[in-house]
Amino acid sequence: MKKRMNAKINYWIGYAKFVGEFFAFRDRSRKSGREFVPRWSERRALLNYKTPDTKVDRHYVFHTAWAARVLAQTRPVYHVDISSTLYFGAMVSAFVPIKFYDYRPAQMDLKGLECGKEDLLHLSFPDSTVASISCMHTLEHVGLGRYGDTMDPNGDINGINEIKRVTKKGGDILCVVPVGKPNIIFNAHRIYSYEQIIKYFDGCELKEFALIPDDAKDGNLVYGATKEMVAQQTYGCGCFWFKKK
Repeated sequence: MKKRMNAKINYWIGYAKFVGEFFAFRDRSRKSGREFVPRWSERRALLNYKTPDTKVDRHYVFHTAWAARVLAQTRPVYHVDISSTLYFGAMVSAFVPIKFYDYRPAQMDLKGLECGKEDLLHLSFPDSTVASISCMHTLEHVGLGRYGDTMDPNGDINGINEIKRVTKKGGDILCVVPVGKPNIIFNAHRIYSYEQIIKYFDGCELKEFALIPDDAKDGNLVYGATKEMVAQQTYGCGCFWFKKK
């Protein structure tokens, strides 16, 4: 209760400051002769951006940076991505052709980027035909119904099995999921142990592992993190690069 009261007080203090800044800026704009003079009817009070540093969504900034660096190294003829963040395909398609598929297809038109519809649980690709594939920050949601998919307690495992099925022998699989103490937060996501992911990708060799820890003080992208370090996380981000045997 006290915390909410303090938040309200801080909001109104910030808003009062915003009002003063609005009229001061408007007066300066009129005197400057610039064509941009703000109107009170078109104001928008953005009060939470005066921070000492730029806030970073560490999971999404660093896991996509990790995956992009893997593809910069492997340079596949083309790469298949299943339902990862759109920013990844949009950026990486500048140097590696990307075929992006989602249960809810994206409407995007960029050179090097092809978009289509696929159901991760029933991929249309023939067995052992994809040389490079990723599914990042996605598997933890599959089967929870959050995105209109069918509720299935084993949806994530079934999705992994489909990824393994379509990947060529020697092919690369990039998998990113929340890691730490195993848990499920319905209908948001699952959190996996390091050992669970290794088990689910039976038949594949772990080529590289990187961890984005809960606390930035422990590093942003820790390559070669131990399973013991993973076990200490509550909602870390595990980046797994597998090769299919």
